[in-house]
Amino acid sequence: MTIYVGNLSYRATEADLKEVFADYGEVKRVVLPTDRETGKMRGFAFVEMNEDAQEDAAITELDGAEWMGRQLKVNKAKPREDNRRDDNRRGSWAKKQEI
Repeated sequence: MTIYVGNLSYRATEADLKEVFADYGEVKRVVLPTDRETGKMRGFAFVEMNEDAQEDAAITELDGAEWMGRQLKVNKAKPREDNRRDDNRRGSWAKKQEI
């Protein structure tokens, strides 16, 4: 399972998140997505821990908690939906023309 951490301060670092989540168990991985164009953090992260029970405890305790001046949104991450167009980046009109 992966934890989604939203409404993060843009100053938060991987080390900061590891420190906070370490109170609930061993942190396997932290991912801080950045904007492709600017390279700046996008305000959310994903955290993986060794055990589901540790992740559940972290979610229960940290969801809604204030950290770095922001109220965190912490829950189980949902699978990513791929909303992108096909590989050729053609719109729906071009797809209809192929039929």
